[in-house]
Amino acid sequence: MQRPLQIVLRGMPHSDAVETHIREKVEKLESFYSHIIGCKATVEIAGKHKHQGNLFNVRLDISVPGSELVINRDMHEDIYVALRDTFDAAKRQLEDYGRRQRGDTKIHEGELHGHVARLFPDGFGFIETADGREYYFNRDNVVHPDFDKLEVGSEVQFIEEATGEGLQAKRVSVGKHHYPG
Repeated sequence: MQRPLQIVLRGMPHSDAVETHIREKVEKLESFYSHIIGCKATVEIAGKHKHQGNLFNVRLDISVPGSELVINRDMHEDIYVALRDTFDAAKRQLEDYGRRQRGDTKIHEGELHGHVARLFPDGFGFIETADGREYYFNRDNVVHPDFDKLEVGSEVQFIEEATGEGLQAKRVSVGKHHYPG
């Protein structure tokens, strides 16, 4: 960074542990995006909730070439959870900013199409695609209609996820799809 890291703790006592944690998180951000010009981290106690203790708000102001990224996460009871969530969001924003700078585009996996090949009363089934691959799914993976309304042969669309047990279908839905085959 060209400018030194600024750390502001509001409404709370100074904490070397919190400051060290923030410095480590900022160093990690620099490994994802090395052109950070400056960073200001503000941690404040947002107030007391009736049924909880202190709630923490974390804000990051990150200067990068040609822009300023602001990440703000409100109302976490655990300061380290608040920091983790804020820095995770900052990492995603820096990665997206870097991609835009390079002219890269983020690739979203497309939905696949298939038909329900088998259904089991225990709440799971298999989808077969035109190329013969089979995907396991269960009632929790079905978004429309309900699992109980699916029929063998129903044309569906879904998102593929590889798991330790094999290929699984997530976000399964029946709709007006073209299924070749």
